[in-house]
Amino acid sequence: MVQLFFDQGTIKIIGAKEDLASVDHYIMWDERSDCFRSEARYYGPIVLTLHRLKTKFDDQVKKFTPQSFNAANEFFPRPHQQASIDGWLKARRNGVVVLPTGAGKTLVARLAIVKTQRDTLILVPTINLMHQWHEQLKEAFGVEVGLLGGGDRQLEAITVSTYDSALIYMDSIGDRFGLLICDECHHLPAASTRLAAVMSIAPFRLGLTATPERTDGQESDLYDLLGPLCHRVEINELEGQYLAPYQLEHVPVTLDPDEREAYDSAYQHYKSFARSSGINFGRKEGWSQFIMLCARSKEGRAAYAAYRMQKKLARASRAKLRQVWGILRRHKGERVILFTDDNATAYAIGETFFLPVITHKTKGSERKEILIAFRDGTLPYLVNSRVLNEGVDVPDVSVGIIVSGSGSVREHVQRLGRILRPKEGKQAVLYELVSEDTAEQFTSERRRQHTAYQRQGTLESYAD
Repeated sequence: MVQLFFDQGTIKIIGAKEDLASVDHYIMWDERSDCFRSEARYYGPIVLTLHRLKTKFDDQVKKFTPQSFNAANEFFPRPHQQASIDGWLKARRNGVVVLPTGAGKTLVARLAIVKTQRDTLILVPTINLMHQWHEQLKEAFGVEVGLLGGGDRQLEAITVSTYDSALIYMDSIGDRFGLLICDECHHLPAASTRLAAVMSIAPFRLGLTATPERTDGQESDLYDLLGPLCHRVEINELEGQYLAPYQLEHVPVTLDPDEREAYDSAYQHYKSFARSSGINFGRKEGWSQFIMLCARSKEGRAAYAAYRMQKKLARASRAKLRQVWGILRRHKGERVILFTDDNATAYAIGETFFLPVITHKTKGSERKEILIAFRDGTLPYLVNSRVLNEGVDVPDVSVGIIVSGSGSVREHVQRLGRILRPKEGKQAVLYELVSEDTAEQFTSERRRQHTAYQRQGTLESYAD
């Protein structure tokens, strides 16, 4: 008889080789333990195969049981949500659903929990999202919901965890849950995160994201870890009906003469150093070579200082700050969220206009107070440096200002999604400030390679 045990995030398998021939592509011999072993994620396929071939086995792995999760309030899925859950069920309750931010991914998750009726673990990337999911699930099911992260370690039949905390504890709790739901699942393929899925035995898996594509091309790992793409809906398919209608305004910014001169000088300085050092930024290793060489000499350190200077001028010039002020005046009385690519720019805006700022350095308690005040309208404006690309649920926000950003398509789509949550009569507008004749123009072109940004007549200039 084959015996199966959960052992520190893996499955320990004791049995004759001939009895395991049907699952040999999932297992390998472990000389240290004198037994076969498999990654925990293969628990479902292994058990199903053994059962189908009528191979006798003793399953000591799973600790989850059938549940009776009943919705405290009836769910009324919209057509795209129903199509998502139907596609997931058709894929045998394994797979990835792609829905725009604000399209109701959490309702799809709740439907999956009801359809599966097994102990469920939900993984999210941030503490803010963890608490949002926690409150929504408590209200939806009327049961105690566990928390794993931010100092909490309470396991319940439905538990919400950050990816980081799941990595810490999965070797001991990976056998506790039959359904694994990964929110913002594009994080999962990263080397530091994927073990959260690898070490879980959950035979049922659901991934939720607005943008599965990754700059490293590892989205294929996402489907390997969670299952196939089940259903996908883009922003333009839901705009005006289930998402707020929106307009995009590209705002070209002309640097002041003295800042133009300073930018050009700094740009040429660091580029000249890179060329003379044989560095090609078009190659994958180009940036790391630049950093390494900059640290080795006085000339290199000066080149790096020049690189930082031209970045600073493009991101937060006086002209950009004037444009920010003009937009804020134009939308007086509306809820506005401002995005930057770095902390320095965020703080510069906050200090210039006396606005609240959230960065990765903001303490948890302070961040919570600011977000509460932003949601209830006490604070109508909020500046952040990338940390709120995910996980802010504020339906009243109708204006977004991208002061600076990376070339990531995902980040750009996420920022648009922050202002698209529907509300009656809402018209959203996203401003993108780009310093003319700087590297920002190339960055802007790269990040707009998405259907949401490729509609005719959507990009217009805004003049103060």
